[in-house]
Amino acid sequence: MLVTESIVHTELRIPAGHVTLRGDLVVPESATALIIFAHSMSDGRHNPRNRFLSEELQDRSFATLMVDLLTPEEYAAHDNGRAYRFDVTMLTKRLLSVIDWSRANRPIANLRIGIFAANTAMAAALDAAAERPRIVRAIVSRGGRPDLATRLHDVKAPTLLVVGGNDRAVLWLNERAMTSLNCLHHLDVVPGAGHLFEQPGALEHVAALARTWLTEHLC
Repeated sequence: MLVTESIVHTELRIPAGHVTLRGDLVVPESATALIIFAHSMSDGRHNPRNRFLSEELQDRSFATLMVDLLTPEEYAAHDNGRAYRFDVTMLTKRLLSVIDWSRANRPIANLRIGIFAANTAMAAALDAAAERPRIVRAIVSRGGRPDLATRLHDVKAPTLLVVGGNDRAVLWLNERAMTSLNCLHHLDVVPGAGHLFEQPGALEHVAALARTWLTEHLC
């Protein structure tokens, strides 16, 4: 589906190999860049936390494309599609399809691209950025798994890692992954927050960090 309005909010179907991915695109007037929200599930674009973060960025004139990298059938498989959610190679290929689709469709074709990812989709974001170094210009992770990426050394995009202070296992994995990043990168720890950032003010803290990082590196 092609988008032609200067201000749009529409549901998309994006071809990615043998599957079609679902996404929601919002393009504010005078959008300065496109942020692709990558979710390693089938309904992440409907998650209230993800929608809050995307709306915070839309308020700062960022276009947002929220895309689920798994189909409903895949996520309905055993253990919430665990085998698919941890297939970083597959997730990366699908995210690359989304990036390439974005570069070919108006009105977002000429916008600088950043990626906002969580959980295992963060590994796909890093590997996709390594594959498209001139296109992906910034990355933000919320409780992500950069340790699962296979091309950490090749990433050029400035990368912000945000982890909850109480999410100790993921914090350790992020700290370990940082040692392999050659790009500009930074780790922000949100005090008292868990993996889902459900504590009062925690998600607002994430949104503020993301806005600052993406504005600095995309605008």
